[in-house]
Amino acid sequence: MSGKLYLCATPIGNLEDMTYRVVRILKEADLIAAEDTRNSIKLLNHFDIKTPMTSYHEYNKIDKGRYLVEQMQAGKNIALVTDAGTPGISDPGEELVAMCWDAGITVTALPGAAACITALTLSGLPTRRFAFEAFLPSDKKEKRKVLEELKNETRTIVLYEAPHRLVRTLQELLEALGERRISVCRELTKKHETIFRTTLSEAVTYYETNAPKGECVLVLEGRSRSEMEAEEQQRWSEMPLKEHMEYYVNQGADRKEAMKRVAKDRGVSKRDIYQALLEEE
Repeated sequence: MSGKLYLCATPIGNLEDMTYRVVRILKEADLIAAEDTRNSIKLLNHFDIKTPMTSYHEYNKIDKGRYLVEQMQAGKNIALVTDAGTPGISDPGEELVAMCWDAGITVTALPGAAACITALTLSGLPTRRFAFEAFLPSDKKEKRKVLEELKNETRTIVLYEAPHRLVRTLQELLEALGERRISVCRELTKKHETIFRTTLSEAVTYYETNAPKGECVLVLEGRSRSEMEAEEQQRWSEMPLKEHMEYYVNQGADRKEAMKRVAKDRGVSKRDIYQALLEEE
């Protein structure tokens, strides 16, 4: 009978956030797969966990993933931990989960801390809808594409960033997306936890002279729907009215339907369009 893969969330800073269930599973598992064994050994020692540990990270995830799957197929239970937080979120854990499902191995999650959710709830920005982007791509061309996609994202955006790249990333966000509200969250759950609620431009100015410390989570305001609608109406309004009408007539709409669509595009009543067309004749 195959073993299981346990996705064990670990604290993102404060060790008191460790759950009883995770401690138990880490003690009962046959093997712990850790993103960085040097970091994880400190956690295991703190909770007096003696289970054998092996490394599983970005650079060995394929070969080590196959090995771990073989171990589970042989009946062993394996607990997966990341450096901090929930495995599978912006780390190679997602690869192992996919390999397990493909191999018919049961995967279960032990929920706990996740930096993205912690920051989102602390940000003071809308939480009902959000887009998690993790770290922006290092490749410049790919990064430009992602930023272009985010330009019209109406959901709250959550990003990760290292302190030495923070200013550059804030500058790139400001240039690509324009001014937005932002919460820069640092040292989450730790003694010096900081939630800096500000704007992108002010954040750039501040961190240019105040070097940040610790990993950062950026929670960024999404694009305003009303602003987007106003810009769209402005673009349509700049088109000559007859040309706007012809645009829909050429698509097969009759004159009445075309006027209705034109009115909607421009944010006015159909009566206004009818009157304007009469005046142009």
